[in-house]
Amino acid sequence: MRVECHIDPDCAESYAVLHIDQMTPLIAEVISLLEREDAASAALIAVKDGKTYFLEPEKLELVRTEGREIACYDDQKNRYVLGRPLYELEQTLDPYFARISKSAIVNLRRISHVKAGLNGTMELVTKTGLKDYISRSFRKSFKERLGLK
Repeated sequence: MRVECHIDPDCAESYAVLHIDQMTPLIAEVISLLEREDAASAALIAVKDGKTYFLEPEKLELVRTEGREIACYDDQKNRYVLGRPLYELEQTLDPYFARISKSAIVNLRRISHVKAGLNGTMELVTKTGLKDYISRSFRKSFKERLGLK
């Protein structure tokens, strides 16, 4: 891959433009590193047992709607409640997170395995054993995020 860097002391805000033919895990990681300079998205505010926690997004495995709450699970299988809607979280979480259904987002780095389910769905299992389903309508975009066709 060819890389160009232009240093301009008059540049008010740094930005990067990537011209790629497909998203790969390495490119997603580079994007994530570049976006980490934005401190506002560095932590998520969540509640558990009446206490407020500041969570690091990379430690989350799964974010999903459970009843009227947006629940998230970390790499220790702790459950927290977030105060932001799922669509907003999808926009602010790093590129390693992918929508798998209307009600769930998963951290691609925390997937243990995926297997075919009934009716065109796919069952996803995280490294801590949490399970959710990749719906048919999100299956194609999920496979593209993994670099599969």
